[in-house]
Amino acid sequence: MLNIALPKGRLGEQVYGMLKEAGYPCPALEQPDRRLIFENEKAGVRYFWVKPHDVTIYVERGAADVGIAGKDILLEYSPELFELLDLKAGNCRMCVAGPADFRDNRSRMLRVATKFPRIAGDFYAEKSRDVELIKLNGSIELAPILGLSDVIVDIVETGRTLFENGLTVLEEVCPISARLVANPAAYRFRREEIDTLTMRLGEVIKASGEREN
Repeated sequence: MLNIALPKGRLGEQVYGMLKEAGYPCPALEQPDRRLIFENEKAGVRYFWVKPHDVTIYVERGAADVGIAGKDILLEYSPELFELLDLKAGNCRMCVAGPADFRDNRSRMLRVATKFPRIAGDFYAEKSRDVELIKLNGSIELAPILGLSDVIVDIVETGRTLFENGLTVLEEVCPISARLVANPAAYRFRREEIDTLTMRLGEVIKASGEREN
């Protein structure tokens, strides 16, 4: 069976719906229990739930053949995976945010708080801007409010959290969405199966876009 790592939460449920529509259902997964592994031998798939940040680890190390990972994770950690398809799900933006009246003083180093130091560092390196990166793991919005940083680089979906904390988007770094990724060895030996899955998902995405239009 094809082993598929799904991210726990709303995104994983959304993507499972797409996989089900593409011909890879798993009725056991839809039952309200606490199991983590679900199989459908007839469809030739085995699903398992993992934390979103762990999907690439499971796929990279071969525990899963394919998985669904956010583009933010792929950019930040550069795992050795094949990126096969943009699923057009979990759409959001990686942005620079700060107080609405913020003005960058280039005569001094810019202090940037972020969960994504590699993405932030690359972004500012392209702008030839010297920055001090401050790695945080949560409540990023607090950093400029309390004077820990000048700005933050973080994922923005609706912008509501920023607004409620007196912050606003200053620049967009890059768009973020869920991607289908594959283990290189698995893709080499199971290419036909993985290509079929990718093609069917692509058809679901296309049909969904046509319905919306």
